[in-house]
Amino acid sequence: MASYRIRQYRDQDYDTVRSLFARGILEHTPAGYRYVLRSARAKLELLVLFVAVRAAAGYWVLGLGAVALALAATWFLVRSFSTSYVQQALSTDLHDIPASYLRAPDSCFWVAEAGGAVVGMVAVAPPQDLAERGVALELKRMSVSKDYRGQGISKALCGEVLRFARARGYRAVVLSTSMVQVAAQRLYEGQGFRKVGTFSPSLLGSLLCFQIFHYRCDLPGRTTAP
Repeated sequence: MASYRIRQYRDQDYDTVRSLFARGILEHTPAGYRYVLRSARAKLELLVLFVAVRAAAGYWVLGLGAVALALAATWFLVRSFSTSYVQQALSTDLHDIPASYLRAPDSCFWVAEAGGAVVGMVAVAPPQDLAERGVALELKRMSVSKDYRGQGISKALCGEVLRFARARGYRAVVLSTSMVQVAAQRLYEGQGFRKVGTFSPSLLGSLLCFQIFHYRCDLPGRTTAP
């Protein structure tokens, strides 16, 4: 098991952190595609498409061709969905990390370093949900390089966020993760998070049956919330 250390983000980490985040999100695209195709709605729609084209054209080969085109279009939509999310993050909070996380109140950004290289990252900030402001902080942008998973780095990064929130007197930490990030869900649940909601992030997400899970971890022994 490789040794690592958790430290605060530095300016020289910028390119590595952005690349690490993008790779971590895009690698879930195949799992998202398989998830969409396994849904009952997708199976029914593909069957209806095949039957309709077969009936209209009179050739089952054309029906199969229509299904193949639908599968290709679905892959394109899933890939576009992931790419749009990455581009949004890179152009907003990950565009200026110090301004987003190091100079903002009750925010921070850490990286995990192993062998002189950045192999993991996580951030914390006030949540977007205004109802949670002053009560909870939000864990964001968690990602660990594929070659360094299973070594406790994700758990250590998560623990850093929980300690940060607890030290500032917050009652909870919240986060959001997608339905295909099963390993992340297991990690969070092992750290005391519980699923408290499910939502679709956009109209395209709804069409793709793509869901986001909202998690919350209540913190014991808090002081007065800020």
